[in-house]
Amino acid sequence: MRAARKRLEGIRELLAHVRDKYGFDVGFVLWDGSTVPADLAPGALALTIADEGAIAALVRRPNVDTLVNLWVTHRLDLRGGSIFDLVARKPTVRSRVFRKNLDKWLAARVLARFLFVPRGGPWPLQQMHGREAPSRGGEAENKENVQYHYDVSNAFYALFLDPEMVYSCAYFHDWSDDLATAQRNKLDMTCRRLRLQPGERLLEIGCGWGALLCHAAQNYGVKAHGVTLSQQQYDYGVAKVARLGLQDRVTIELRDYSTLEGPYDKIASVGMFEHVGIANHASYFATVSRLLRPRGLYLHHAIVRRAKRTDKDLRKRSAEYSALIRYIFPGAEVDHIGMSIANMERQGFEVRDVEGWREHYARTCKAWHDRLEANRAASVAEVGEARTRLWLLYLAGCALGFEGLSMGIYQTLAVKRAQGYSGLPPTRADLYR
Repeated sequence: MRAARKRLEGIRELLAHVRDKYGFDVGFVLWDGSTVPADLAPGALALTIADEGAIAALVRRPNVDTLVNLWVTHRLDLRGGSIFDLVARKPTVRSRVFRKNLDKWLAARVLARFLFVPRGGPWPLQQMHGREAPSRGGEAENKENVQYHYDVSNAFYALFLDPEMVYSCAYFHDWSDDLATAQRNKLDMTCRRLRLQPGERLLEIGCGWGALLCHAAQNYGVKAHGVTLSQQQYDYGVAKVARLGLQDRVTIELRDYSTLEGPYDKIASVGMFEHVGIANHASYFATVSRLLRPRGLYLHHAIVRRAKRTDKDLRKRSAEYSALIRYIFPGAEVDHIGMSIANMERQGFEVRDVEGWREHYARTCKAWHDRLEANRAASVAEVGEARTRLWLLYLAGCALGFEGLSMGIYQTLAVKRAQGYSGLPPTRADLYR
């Protein structure tokens, strides 16, 4: 009991030092109910630590995996606010300045007492992870990676997506638009950018739950075909097509895009490219080119990262990025917009239009987070507490990543090259009518 009391007193002292030294305007609530500072107001934003094993786990393995496991099991949690509130109050002190000013003797003395404390549990993410290696492009591996992410539960996705189940960046005509309106805007902008015409054959690679296919068929008169590797998306999409009476205009297959035969007049890829893997980008764009008629249009909608000094540096993963791949998007890799454009050009495309939607995706992810938070109880009943908290963390992290410039997203329009005029209008005025 005396050792436990000394550990508790020590961690209070260390947290008070960190809080006061760096102006960290967030309190702490410890496992015995005591707080730092001692007069912390009941409604104040505070990080709660449920047991001393959480400290022990962080001392022995101070990494992202430990933090995420502690978070999804409530052993680390927030009181009186959200992750967005926590990040807003994060000190602006750089890491090297923090390390320089930290009382290292105090930290070593306090944390050493936790070295042999049992770390406790549970550790659910040890069983909840997919492939960590980049995709090699095989059909079986692609299907496994896609189904890990998308076959969680259609009912789960319905808790935070819009009524049409669009799981990609919305497009806000006004920042006050609600999610459903912004997603309809996106579907329409995608169709307009492709300049869809009645009777044309449209292919969507990675068609999700069928929203774009149905929208394009109903409003632009195309014959739309989509492919997905998610069984649950396929089941939902086929049922939706039947419900809307679109069987003569929309078809969906559970099939890898690389096995398709063309030609198609227009091709869209919206939020699918991230699953391809950088090593497979050349073969991906070659396949799109093979499936598209000359002067056909290809719309490429994909997340990017900022370009690094070299492309080799781009492929180095931060701890946070590695955790995202491990627990949310197995096999995924993200390039930079220059790499995307260069690879399109190498495979016979002429790039005609590039529009950045970064702020739009920040708002989309925040809306998804808030909707899932509002439906937290239903989510826990559907997929469990750990997965619910993991996805709330993921959606919040994405919103902050796009807001903070570490991530971007672009809609890019390319034409399959042919001699002469492309067939596009002389200006982009038709996109913004």
